[in-house]
Amino acid sequence: MEAVFGLLLMLLGVSHGVETKCDFRQKDGAQCYGALGGTVVLQLMDRAPERFEILKNTTKILFWKKNKFQVNMKPDKYSFTPSDGMLRINNLIRSDTDEYRLIIHNSSGVILEERTLQLSIQAPVLSARLVTKCLSQGEMRVSCSSEGGDSPQYSWTLDGHTLTEDKLLSGNHETDNITLRQNVEGVLNCSVKNHVSHFEKNQSIVTCGFIFINCTDSNGTRITGWVFEANNTLCVKPTPTPVTAEHTTVGKKTAVTVSLKPSINITSSNPTVTSSFKDGPWFIIMAGLLAALIFLLVVGGAVMYALKKKKTNQLEAEEGDEQEVTYADVRIKQRGPVQQRANPEEVEYGQIKFSERPRRTVEPRDDDCVYAKVR
Repeated sequence: MEAVFGLLLMLLGVSHGVETKCDFRQKDGAQCYGALGGTVVLQLMDRAPERFEILKNTTKILFWKKNKFQVNMKPDKYSFTPSDGMLRINNLIRSDTDEYRLIIHNSSGVILEERTLQLSIQAPVLSARLVTKCLSQGEMRVSCSSEGGDSPQYSWTLDGHTLTEDKLLSGNHETDNITLRQNVEGVLNCSVKNHVSHFEKNQSIVTCGFIFINCTDSNGTRITGWVFEANNTLCVKPTPTPVTAEHTTVGKKTAVTVSLKPSINITSSNPTVTSSFKDGPWFIIMAGLLAALIFLLVVGGAVMYALKKKKTNQLEAEEGDEQEVTYADVRIKQRGPVQQRANPEEVEYGQIKFSERPRRTVEPRDDDCVYAKVR
């Protein structure tokens, strides 16, 4: 009993100052809501006519005639403003829920117009809270509960967007309990409201730690489903073993050894550079490229050396060739008559040619001579 009384006091404290407004002018039979402990303002007309009355069901609570009240209203409960035609009902309680009727008369008492309005009093929503629970297959059940509030209505959003079917395993975005799928995460919002109040609760959620596997085990059995990642022993890839590669070039043997290790240390005259490769495949690719580069350099060097050696041999062969002097068209002429006969005959040489010939393997003898057209 004390708990109920305390809740009632809390509701009254929260509702105090809450004001709702209803318009009698809209249509006959309109629905209006007021907050428990708050105030409702009824717009009866634009301005007070000469004569009208307000009834709560069959009880007359206000009678207006000749610009004054004919019924003594409770001033702390009802108040009327003739200039704007508004009736205020304060300190709303449950018993204020009822049908209210407006009847307008002319000066002779004839009814000119009659309208009704249904007023309902609701307790406002005081608070809301979210409770999450992970299920056996990684789904997440979320419940949204509220304190106070008559006829609460719920709605859900995720990261500002209405929850759709691809996020929900069961329930819908207008219930107080939903079940989210295994991969859903983000900022979840629960909104609780009724006609006189509105309250929201936000909470960041993450997955329950489950992952989806789809593989074939060693027995050839297909495995699919959600498993807890921390305890997963299925579909686990084996750790790759170190790989060693050896490459041999033609003529010169060059051994290149590549070992898969977490790190590579390169030492030179410069400061030591240490590089770590966490991913094995990248290291294998880099090692293969390095081996191919060394192979190309060795082969290229061998080709260049062979070409240079061949050219040097040709130059040496050409420089060693002997030059041979060829004498051609040699004539001996007699001088004119001279007094002294003691002078020797003069020899005239013409058309001297030098020609090159390939080196001969047979060396000439000392007594061999070559003569051509000696005259």
